[in-house]
Amino acid sequence: MYRFLLTPRWWGINVFVLLAIPFCVFMGSWQLSRFEGRVQEHRSATRQAASDQHETARPLRAMLPVDKATSGRRVTVSGHYGTQLLVPGRQLDGRNGFYVLTLLRTDSGKALPVVRGWLPGTADPAKAPAPPSGEVTVTGALQASETPGDNGVSAAGGLPAGQTAAISSASLVNLVPYKLYDAWVTLDRADAGMKAVPATAPDGTGLDLKAFQNLGYTGEWFVFAGFVVFMWFRLVRREAEYQRDAALGLLPEETPAPVPSS
Repeated sequence: MYRFLLTPRWWGINVFVLLAIPFCVFMGSWQLSRFEGRVQEHRSATRQAASDQHETARPLRAMLPVDKATSGRRVTVSGHYGTQLLVPGRQLDGRNGFYVLTLLRTDSGKALPVVRGWLPGTADPAKAPAPPSGEVTVTGALQASETPGDNGVSAAGGLPAGQTAAISSASLVNLVPYKLYDAWVTLDRADAGMKAVPATAPDGTGLDLKAFQNLGYTGEWFVFAGFVVFMWFRLVRREAEYQRDAALGLLPEETPAPVPSS
């Protein structure tokens, strides 16, 4: 009854199935490994963030450029505070507010963006405390420049003067008269009247949308593999029933086409 599986047409179907199933399983396993890798990176970043809070701060220059290994590490740097900006639309402890961002001019000739703290409510320069005068030494968590649109960072433009949506050298270069480090620091202890902004994990290490996309793709590939198997069995069953009915003479006779009258 199943000799039809050896016909050329079914050889083609069988070869396709034999190739499609392992391909779908491989792609599903690969996507699953990507998700598991992101989970492991997230756990490592969480452990690193916890240990970073207690490690000895290192000089800023020794920790640049910022990457997954240095993001969140404690650094120390000295300089004089200069231009101050506000970063609106930032949440902390479930409340809306804004960051107070002040540029620290260093002896290297570059300025480092320093988040001195967070305040609740609408961004208002009158609420933001003035930075300390004279030379200061700051200590905090090193962070990579933000990318608008990622991790909740606003991509909105047209902000009032003295405000920026993202903390990045690309966003600040036209707002301040300094050369900038491609990094920023959030203070361990916020200045008077403000709350300290906790460091965030570097991009690509959190359980973000991309991570769960990998998990979703895993399910899709395994479903595809199951669908291929299901369709193959269904086609085999239908063909076997057709061959059985043909052998028993149960197939309906074809009605000849009517001859057109002249």
